[in-house]
Amino acid sequence: MTPLVKLALVGLTATSLLNTPTSLATEQTPALVPSQWSYATDPYGSTATFRNQMITADGVWVNFKRIPRVDPKRNSWVEVIYSPEANSLADTKKISLTYKCDIPLLIKLSQSHYGKDGDKTYAHYQTKLPASSDWNTVEVNFDDFSRPDWTPKSSVDHGIVLNEITALYLTPSMTDKHGGEATLQVHAIELIR
Repeated sequence: MTPLVKLALVGLTATSLLNTPTSLATEQTPALVPSQWSYATDPYGSTATFRNQMITADGVWVNFKRIPRVDPKRNSWVEVIYSPEANSLADTKKISLTYKCDIPLLIKLSQSHYGKDGDKTYAHYQTKLPASSDWNTVEVNFDDFSRPDWTPKSSVDHGIVLNEITALYLTPSMTDKHGGEATLQVHAIELIR
């Protein structure tokens, strides 16, 4: 191979690398729909802060500061809420999530049996994902979900009823006792049918 051909090949390779997207996931993943995303914090002092807005070009970005539980009847909370376009998770087989979170992340299934329209215990089914400082894509099966240890005995276990799940709550796993601070980012979410 002549030096001129080698130089041409190096130049073409460098040009193609410079024109390659920095993240194939960004290119292949549809943008998050802002109307499907919200957040909630307790009225006792926990906060959520954003980079100008909750949804950026890279997805959801929110820093939460959760206060410790106020007293036995008043708990603190922080959460990002994803409400899919469909009215329920009917026919969903699993959830794919691309995220970053400073601490382990809980995904909670907002099922009507346990919330404000149900027994009001909020003892939803949940699963815990590992902390990740890099983009981490996981697929979660519904078999991975269970009810929290603190579920009151008065809360009847209806099982996971996909037709009754209207939202997913993403919550950094700060404790009631200590509260804490964490940043959560979501790049992509998909309900796999």
